[in-house]
Amino acid sequence: MPLDGKTAFVTGGRQGIGRGILEAFLTEGATVTTCGRGARPKDFPAAVLWCELDVSDPDAVNQLAQTMDALDILVNNAGVQVEKTVVDSSDADWDLVMGVNARGVFNTCRAFIPKMSHGGSIINIGSISGRVSDPSMALYNASKAFVHGLTRSIAVDHGPDVRCNAICPGWIETGMLEAGFDLSGDPERAKSDALSRHPVRRFGKPADIAAIAVWLASDEAGFATGQMFTVDGGMTAASPINPGLT
Repeated sequence: MPLDGKTAFVTGGRQGIGRGILEAFLTEGATVTTCGRGARPKDFPAAVLWCELDVSDPDAVNQLAQTMDALDILVNNAGVQVEKTVVDSSDADWDLVMGVNARGVFNTCRAFIPKMSHGGSIINIGSISGRVSDPSMALYNASKAFVHGLTRSIAVDHGPDVRCNAICPGWIETGMLEAGFDLSGDPERAKSDALSRHPVRRFGKPADIAAIAVWLASDEAGFATGQMFTVDGGMTAASPINPGLT
């Protein structure tokens, strides 16, 4: 098991990509702690330690870090989205999205890097939306671009003590994906169009992201740092001209 004996902290592990990653880490031998706003989910694996935490609160993050021993793996997965343009976005929208997606990653990295074992792995969950913009998702797009930039900076500034990479998922089957299609006047047609633009002819699943997270967390990825790993079923490889459309 590539993660046998390693300790991991995964933010936002309640559901979706975060849940997939923590379950894969458990399978591969890691000891896993996760966090979220609110109480521990009733269906959570018994082996996972749960902490109530708002990652946008630097004091709360610092306090948690002080209670934890040396850490081998940090996964910054907690994220939110608001489906609005710049003009429609409010100050509250800014505080929510940038607070969790951008400041939250900064808070946890700042607090936990000094606690990490030599050669530890930080995995930030970025997005293809950090380099190609989804419509009406201005703050989300911007927050993921921040994550990509911070990932490179951490890799440069804190190597070789830690490695830092980002996974950039495409369209993964979570609640966020459905919310994006709901912005369309015809959600079913939008979904069909999107599927036709994926060479693999399906959307991603949390397990697809978890698989690369396991590799990045393992010693096998010891020469990988400062990189953005796109996992999107080939969608961003394609030209806008799409003969597969029907």
